[in-house]
Amino acid sequence: MKPKKPTLEDQLAVLSAQHSLYPSELFQALITAKQQCKTKLEEIAVEYRGNVNNQSIFLITKDEKVVAQFRVPDETLNQKDISFDHWNETSRVRKEMAKQNPAPSHLKIEDLRVGMKKINLMAEVLETAEPSKVHTQFRDNALVSNAWIGDETGKLMLCLWDQQINSVAKGDCIEVKNAHVASFKGEKQLRLGKNGSITVLEKTLPNETA
Repeated sequence: MKPKKPTLEDQLAVLSAQHSLYPSELFQALITAKQQCKTKLEEIAVEYRGNVNNQSIFLITKDEKVVAQFRVPDETLNQKDISFDHWNETSRVRKEMAKQNPAPSHLKIEDLRVGMKKINLMAEVLETAEPSKVHTQFRDNALVSNAWIGDETGKLMLCLWDQQINSVAKGDCIEVKNAHVASFKGEKQLRLGKNGSITVLEKTLPNETA
């Protein structure tokens, strides 16, 4: 019995897990590359190499090294209803995500530097701000709020969006996973991005005393 040929959704899901992207972003990059011959998505280059039997050929590279090459039916590229809602539910994709995002040890706030990625830390929520509406390039009227979090080494601003805002309150002990450090108005800021998460802990921080 021949092994089942992976679908386009499967291929994009695995590539996305390997390179910390969203499959929908990668799919849109294929469409853009077909129109413009070549495009970039962060560190990934997507190049349209021609058409054979109504199938578009794409070459995916990173740092000029070939990552993948595959064909996509033209009718698939024209579809508007391709869903990637469950892209990370297969065991292969989960393994790739774990491989690309190994759980680092928890850092202290004083150790953080702008540009650092895949940050895990535990801290206390010191202060939360009223959310405000902002316009982004992706949608209108997103909600954003900044919370100050701290540990025994210092404090830092944590950027929260939409549903994340109501997930924490002043006095909560939280664990942040897979975040990155950015600079905002000259200050370090912790951001969750697409892959980060925040969890309220039921216990106090390890270094807190009763």
